[in-house]
Amino acid sequence: MGEPVVIDLGLERGEPETYERPGRPTTPPWFAPALLTVLVLLLAGASAPLRQPAALTALLRVPIGPGDPYTITEAGRLVVQTGSTLNSYHLRSGELRWSVEQQMQVSRLRTASGMLLLRPWGRFAVGTTAISLATGGRQWRNPHNVMSFAGTSLLFAVDDVRTSSGPGRRVENTVQVIDPEIGTVRWEVHLESTAVLLGVPGPVDEQPRALLLGADRVAHLYDVETGRHLAARTLPAADYDPDNPVVAGGVLMLRHPGPSGTAVSAYDLAGLRPLWTRPALGTKAVVPCGLLACLTGQYGVRAVDPATGDRRWQRGDLRTVEQEGTALVGYAGSDPILTADPETGGTLVELAGWELVPGSPGDGVSLVTRDTSDGTRTMVAIADPGTRKPRLLAELPAGTGSCQSAPERLVCRSTSGELTVWAYRPVTGAG
Repeated sequence: MGEPVVIDLGLERGEPETYERPGRPTTPPWFAPALLTVLVLLLAGASAPLRQPAALTALLRVPIGPGDPYTITEAGRLVVQTGSTLNSYHLRSGELRWSVEQQMQVSRLRTASGMLLLRPWGRFAVGTTAISLATGGRQWRNPHNVMSFAGTSLLFAVDDVRTSSGPGRRVENTVQVIDPEIGTVRWEVHLESTAVLLGVPGPVDEQPRALLLGADRVAHLYDVETGRHLAARTLPAADYDPDNPVVAGGVLMLRHPGPSGTAVSAYDLAGLRPLWTRPALGTKAVVPCGLLACLTGQYGVRAVDPATGDRRWQRGDLRTVEQEGTALVGYAGSDPILTADPETGGTLVELAGWELVPGSPGDGVSLVTRDTSDGTRTMVAIADPGTRKPRLLAELPAGTGSCQSAPERLVCRSTSGELTVWAYRPVTGAG
């Protein structure tokens, strides 16, 4: 075999000269060490657990005295009285919206129809001052106690009848219906004696009504907007305490003595026409239960159809219930033990050992708290109808209490003299 033959193709075939004569590296000298460092950090991060954000985050802290009141409005505002100053904050951002001087000493802050209704503190104090929730400006003053009722923006100015159990719904002298914007009197009724005042809904597509039940047991029905007298009817003798009668499911219901003990009667709200009367032995109170009415007392809780009196469900393990948003809170004694579906009475969330936080976070849920066994800590949880038991949210700082809730917000006092607005994130998972 002869010598190998070498054919030189040269550079004409198109390769760059670097194929023949490699030059400097195309990457900087620090690239490889940097890439190695990034890989090490990524591997270390993948092996470590992800850091979760805090369940509670302090959004706002406001100085507050032991007797200073505060309230959360339906429009998402926090109003706080600190000494002689009223401050309004936006609950979502914590932003201060307005601040005004307010020398009146009040025990609580009441709101209605876009107004803050201030009533002087004291057993014999009278009069109401209205302050705009939008601006903090003073709007008007009325010499009577001003209150509101659901279903109407108009307000009622009354003189309370004070009893040993405190002010209730019993009024005397004059009832005035006033415009919330300017405080002028739309119409008024002069009373010959004391009376029970109730705000009641009207029939579908009609204005709400006001019901006045006098000492003579005659109930008078008025159109709230115009003051027109609509109907009158004599009702059975009863105690007419602050919880009797009540409106449940669009019907007026009265607990009263019957031929063989306690009875309950129902009346429509169009003209006070009697609907039905049923025996209700052992019934201590009638309370609204969603679209039903619940008779509560020593034999448990019985839900009835307000239009007919027919029983819908009954629970012997409860003694009373109260409406909280779209659910019922059931009590066996003084403490809540569960939330229930108003339509069926079925248990939604078990609450034994927990205390409800006033207010509503929305979506049918509630916030609840519980002290630890040693009493040094307070736990807060979410009672969600989608789970059987409260889901733990967080631990509150020591000395925290007297809380109220709002959507994704928890507002609590502390023994250090602060009011803290906590933002929280909803938790997921089974209870």
